[in-house]
Amino acid sequence: MIRRTLHALATRRAKQFPVVVITGPRQSGKTTLCRMAFPARPYVSLEAPDVRAFAAEDPRGFLAQFPRGAVLDEVQRAPQLLSYIQGIVDERGRNGLFVLTGSQHLGLLEAVSQSLAGRCAMLHLLPLGLDELKRFPSAPRDLFTVMFAGGYPRIHDRRLSPGDWLASYTATYVERDVRQVLRVGDLLAFQAFLRACAARAGQLLNLSGLAADCGITHHTARAWLSVLETGFIAFRVPPLHRNLGKRLVKTPKLHFYDSGLLCYLLGIRSPEQLRHHPLRGAIFESWTVAEILKARLHRGLPPDLYFYRDHKGVEVDAVIETGPRPIAVEIKSGQTVTSEFFGPVDFLAGLMSAAAPAAGIERVVIFGGDATQTRSGVRVVAWSDVDRFDWAPEHARSVRKTRRRASRSAARARAPAGRRAGGRPRSVAEGPRSHASSPRGTARRRP
Repeated sequence: MIRRTLHALATRRAKQFPVVVITGPRQSGKTTLCRMAFPARPYVSLEAPDVRAFAAEDPRGFLAQFPRGAVLDEVQRAPQLLSYIQGIVDERGRNGLFVLTGSQHLGLLEAVSQSLAGRCAMLHLLPLGLDELKRFPSAPRDLFTVMFAGGYPRIHDRRLSPGDWLASYTATYVERDVRQVLRVGDLLAFQAFLRACAARAGQLLNLSGLAADCGITHHTARAWLSVLETGFIAFRVPPLHRNLGKRLVKTPKLHFYDSGLLCYLLGIRSPEQLRHHPLRGAIFESWTVAEILKARLHRGLPPDLYFYRDHKGVEVDAVIETGPRPIAVEIKSGQTVTSEFFGPVDFLAGLMSAAAPAAGIERVVIFGGDATQTRSGVRVVAWSDVDRFDWAPEHARSVRKTRRRASRSAARARAPAGRRAGGRPRSVAEGPRSHASSPRGTARRRP
């Protein structure tokens, strides 16, 4: 199995916090990451009924088995443990005691916020990003094969058929989690809802229309969508809200974390079928937005991800707010760059420049071709180079700052004692420096 991008951040957070919480969709590689990043720690899965019963009936005795801490997998299955973990970390006062993982983000987040607030680092492990996918020796090289296969690690690690594995994944994990959280009675209606959401990927989310198409109420559609979000199946991207002198839409857009699962739900059964599918542009947009999201979350940064759309229909697919210089991204599945690709990002750059002339904006176009280039100040990025673009510039600035600080500390440690004190080292023969012999002393002499 490959080393995940989140590996370094997880080990670093374990040195800074008593507890590290890693959450993400089922089968995204959380267990493997923990075993690789923390090989010396005991590993316990709370999915096993006997282990879960022990933790529920005697939490103090259960945790007493791990005086040096442990990795507790699927901890949302035994949320009562978190209150006892709080007491342990407060008593021992050491960092890196426990690593907790969980798949149901909402239930885990509620339990952690009640018991471990201020004591834990929360990290998110999503399916493989393109940078991680390229680390496999048999990684797909074609755009449509990449999107069709998706990013669940087991598919690539064991060279499984994406269609067969995703069919099993949908039946055993997605639908099981729905039963656990909402206790859905009509599973067929939920399956129809899931496919309807897939058909709306990359589009503005109209919950009323979605509910009407599925024959359910608006309240039910909202509740079911929250399950997809807490299970890391789908996510909403909010619209950009800035005072740009335009009437902007207030409806979010819907995207899926994994393009392979999205293709399966849309009935796409081969890369060639995807190549000619009428929704290939929306699938490519959702794949690209998810790649940007992974690049930020796997480096411990907030999403800060939006899109722009005004009442006239002018739309920029993604806007990343990275401080004084945001990044505007237009996403096109076409393989040939045309002048119309640049219109939306140029329009938004003009609006932002008028509102804040000194700020500026970075303009980017992601397309389905192979040649990365720069045209008229716009960075045109090929799909295969999406992972090489810096979607987290503030992370790079932080890393450079940390390295400079470490370099200065190392230089001070290597310097002789005289230089560390702030002056040049002097021999004993020189004796102490007098004010009269120094330029500074001469300048201070009064007449």
